[in-house]
Amino acid sequence: MASNRQFNAALASRRLPRQIWILGFVSMLMDISSEMIHALLPVFLVVTLGTSTEMVGLIEGLGEGTASVTKVFSGWLSDRLGRRKSLAVAGYAMSAMTKPVFALAPTASWVLGARFADRIGKGVRGAPRDALVGDLAPPGMSGAAFGLRQSLDTVGAFAGPLLATVLMAASRNNIRLVFWLALPFGLAAVILLGGAIQDPARSSAVTRAPTRLPLHPSEFALLGSRFRAVALAGSILTLARFGEAFLVLRAKSLGMPLALTPLVLVIMNAVYGVAAYPAGYLSDRLDRRGVLTAGFGLLVLADALLALAPNLLAGIGGIALFGLHMGLTQGVLTALVSDAAPAEARGTAFGLFHLFSGLSLLSASLVAGFAWHMAGPVATFLVSGIFALIGLVLLYALVRNDGSGSPNATAHV
Repeated sequence: MASNRQFNAALASRRLPRQIWILGFVSMLMDISSEMIHALLPVFLVVTLGTSTEMVGLIEGLGEGTASVTKVFSGWLSDRLGRRKSLAVAGYAMSAMTKPVFALAPTASWVLGARFADRIGKGVRGAPRDALVGDLAPPGMSGAAFGLRQSLDTVGAFAGPLLATVLMAASRNNIRLVFWLALPFGLAAVILLGGAIQDPARSSAVTRAPTRLPLHPSEFALLGSRFRAVALAGSILTLARFGEAFLVLRAKSLGMPLALTPLVLVIMNAVYGVAAYPAGYLSDRLDRRGVLTAGFGLLVLADALLALAPNLLAGIGGIALFGLHMGLTQGVLTALVSDAAPAEARGTAFGLFHLFSGLSLLSASLVAGFAWHMAGPVATFLVSGIFALIGLVLLYALVRNDGSGSPNATAHV
């Protein structure tokens, strides 16, 4: 009997807190809202508004780059104030209120402005929310916590395009109506976060907030060599992950009908969502680098298949592999950051990591758009595969593992 009680207590101690589940559902609702628009946005820009693929790359990259710069300051501010929830609510609300602008946009400049504002909202909420997950995660379960949040987030990322596909069919390809119907999901995310989440109590050690701006050299130095190594390796790996808009364009170039193009993100995110939580769970027990190696190895295979795809079916296979790569890498990368960052500066660390990754994604999206314009999709996906291989070499050169899933790093970064 006593052994049964001990077993049940041990099992309960391995459960993730309710608030991490709630944060996951908040992310899911906002992703439904955002991906209903994002799944149709490349086609809306190119077909409806007559925009070039270079402009699509600019909008994708600038949007994500803007979010990443904003995360630096929101993460730093959440460390100073010790209040992560308020910043997260403000960011979710800002993103929700941009949705009508997409529906009303008469030109690409409107879309660029709306995407810019939406990504500022993402930046305001991103680092505080990730730091909040790190604060709430039980010891030894950061991989599972970030994997669960990422998995629920990704449920929204494939439910949104699926819903967009149904609405496109029901409305006879009325893209603007679908954009309008994305708004209620964003508002629901704001309401749930505001009413169901509280900031955890923080120790006096954790509440010693950074005193200088996050980009000040002394603040960056305080984050330590472990964090710097993870940030550098992660940034190079992100160069291989251009915006998903190019997956949509590739599917369309292989013959996918306009009304079905949201299914590209449905397929990619369905695989992503299924893989993210198990990958995070495994990374708590294995060398995180091994999980990342498997993920980016799959990206190389996906790039090869997408570059050389002879038909739509082969392209869909490449898109599924791309989703599996995302599931094996994104939650694990954030867990690496959480493990490497000092608790009192976790928000700042996430902000800086997202800044470096965002700049990499901006560069990757611009290169992808240019390569597509100059040499077609083959060049775009081959460049991605090359960056993935380079990033993996740096990952093993800079970041080592202590055998328990927690990272260490060389002292030379």
